[in-house]
Amino acid sequence: MTLLDQKRTPAGTAHPPEPPSRTASWLRDLGLGIRFAAAGGREGWTRTLLTAVGVGLGVALLLVAASVPHMLDERSARSHARSESKISDSPDAQAKKSDSTVLRIDASTEYRDRSITGYLMRADGSHPVLPPGIDSLPAPGEMAVSPALGDLLGSPDNELLRERLPYKVTGTITDAGLRSPGELWFYAGSDTLTGATGGHRIAGYGEPGPTDPMSPMLLVLIIMVCVVLLAPVAIFIATAVRFGGDRRDRRLAALRLVGTDIRMTRRIAAGEALFGAVLGLLIGLALFLAGRQFAGHIEVWDASAFPSDLAPDARLSVLIALAVPLTAVLVTLAAMRSVVIEPLGVVRDSGSRGRRLWWRLLLPVAGLAVFGITGKFESYGPVNPFPIASGAVLVLVGLALLLPWLVEACVKRLRGGPVPWQLATRRLQLSSGAASRAVSGVTVAVAGAVALQMLFAAMNDDFNKVTGQDPSRAQFYAASEIVRGDAALHSIEEFRATKGVTKVIGTVEAYATKPGKYAADDIQPTTSLSVGDCATLRELARITSCRDGDTFVSHPKDKEQAGWVDQTARKGKVVEFDAYGRGKPLHWTLPADSRTVAARTDPYGEERSGILATPGAVDVRTLPGAETISQIRIDEDVPDAAEYVRNTAARLDPGMRMVTLNSVERNRQYGSVQTGLQVGATATLLLIAASMLVSQLEQLRERKRLLSVLVAFGTRRVTLGWSVLWQTAIPVVIGLAVAVAGGLALGATLCWMVDKEVSSWSLFLPMAGAGAALILLVTLLSLPPLWRMMRPDGLRTE
Repeated sequence: MTLLDQKRTPAGTAHPPEPPSRTASWLRDLGLGIRFAAAGGREGWTRTLLTAVGVGLGVALLLVAASVPHMLDERSARSHARSESKISDSPDAQAKKSDSTVLRIDASTEYRDRSITGYLMRADGSHPVLPPGIDSLPAPGEMAVSPALGDLLGSPDNELLRERLPYKVTGTITDAGLRSPGELWFYAGSDTLTGATGGHRIAGYGEPGPTDPMSPMLLVLIIMVCVVLLAPVAIFIATAVRFGGDRRDRRLAALRLVGTDIRMTRRIAAGEALFGAVLGLLIGLALFLAGRQFAGHIEVWDASAFPSDLAPDARLSVLIALAVPLTAVLVTLAAMRSVVIEPLGVVRDSGSRGRRLWWRLLLPVAGLAVFGITGKFESYGPVNPFPIASGAVLVLVGLALLLPWLVEACVKRLRGGPVPWQLATRRLQLSSGAASRAVSGVTVAVAGAVALQMLFAAMNDDFNKVTGQDPSRAQFYAASEIVRGDAALHSIEEFRATKGVTKVIGTVEAYATKPGKYAADDIQPTTSLSVGDCATLRELARITSCRDGDTFVSHPKDKEQAGWVDQTARKGKVVEFDAYGRGKPLHWTLPADSRTVAARTDPYGEERSGILATPGAVDVRTLPGAETISQIRIDEDVPDAAEYVRNTAARLDPGMRMVTLNSVERNRQYGSVQTGLQVGATATLLLIAASMLVSQLEQLRERKRLLSVLVAFGTRRVTLGWSVLWQTAIPVVIGLAVAVAGGLALGATLCWMVDKEVSSWSLFLPMAGAGAALILLVTLLSLPPLWRMMRPDGLRTE
């Protein structure tokens, strides 16, 4: 202040105080809103807790989703750590014998539709390499098992499994050697395993070969799965922060009466929402940390995870911590734009002016336009995830925004009907926003699920190939390279004598070549020899008459291949059976009276051409390099018939290759994506059910006094119960109609993008039925609180 200013200012006059800064005003008003939420009495705490619980459920699921990348990385790292170290690109390459090498053979099996993976192992020296999870190699007759397999073996109902794995359990595989807690895995010791009996020598673990690249179409599926599972969660969180809006508006009207302006009122409301959202973050974190401890004991669709695997990505966690409170504040401020809060009351403009439609249609149209601009994807070209994700999000969020307009437009035209119907429709006509918000999560989830189902169905043929196998003729294919000589025919008889087996197509197989000397570049003519009884040979070729001692030359349909067979199978000429370095070759003369027959496709899907012989024509005990093939049909009405067959196979040869015949084979990556969708959809539906229940209870709490008044005037409780059901059902029917239409449009667009035809337009029926069942369940669960709220003490007030 200058000297002139001092002269102009009268002595003793106080300077006017400087107005508070805008930041200080914001912080003060936000703090006041937080005080109302934290110390607003029972009503304030009830609303805050409802909001916090709703937000917490969504945050917990978001944290689980943020943990998926780390979980997949950890599972992949443990899987790689126990994989055999590759010494060359050849899958048959073996390490050289040393003091640390180990012979092992795959002894995996199945038990009641559950896969059990295991290896028989024998050390070559005193310092064998060890797979992760065990401290020492099991001694002969002993095995180390995963905890889940140990529990399975310990159950008294699994005697058949203990018979198949007759080793003494002496150790437990730790978490470092398992992909998931529920994995069934074992390592067993053997003192008879050799290279001649199928053993494969390895020198270490932890360097698996390159993995197969993921198909671009699978990437499209994965992107859509993430969008479909997370979009309802985001919408639910936005809905949860608006719980108790009517009571909040009346409280803010009282603040206007004591002098606050409209801007301050909105900032106070934002402070309340901010406190509920932050408290919801803490509740969600607590739910996540508590639920993570039980992750190893929960198995959904055969998938589980170790608690340590559920570690959210740091960047995603920060994004969640910032986005949830910010969303709460923005949603609250946006919601108050349609409400005029005056000192003497609250006026909502929904009755005077309807909702606008044009901007609600922009989002789904923009989403479809994004897909159209992106165009079709090439089957094996790169995939840009951003257009797919953004287009799907725009469509799904647009459907959620379109729902309130449709509900309002439809309920305006409802007139008359029974008393419960009139109570429900009148309530929706006065305020349909809360009901629409409660159903929006279901709408988005069902629409996304319908689109995904259409995409899965369109891609089904690309990832599920027809194998040509015939499960009606045989259900199992068993192959063994170590069951030879008399034991080969004996093993076939063992399968035939197994409980539940009705038929065995059993053969002893060997490769016959045309004898002679050939240059390095020449291909030696080769064909197969199949030795079996007449009943078996009739399953492999079209044979009219047969008796023991007969031989046949089986021709395939392809004439060129038939000519190749005749180069080796020369009637009256000598053929040679190679021992592959395990003995001397055997020479045998094909009888000149051998008949030529047409080959027939066996149950495994192979056309069995070559030389066919009965046991009286060839002494199988002398065949070098032979293996036993058994194709087994069982009586599926016999309990555990498949387990008896597997037990017989394990007794004959623990390393026997057992294949379950299926007419269709599913791609494993495709199956993993489908399992992930099922797990995520289950979690999302549970969240939606919980959110709808919380929303329904909040709406009933808002109308507690009104319900008590109606009962006091003689309204039957059954009437009010039916009105609640209709009030929930009307938005649900409209929401499901929107979901089906939007889901079909989105699914058809996605099918067009991947250049596939829509296989079925009726795939929405199961999804719509699940959504309707979910609403019915929530309504039934809300009836007990409804009866309590209709008591006379609901007329009390504070």
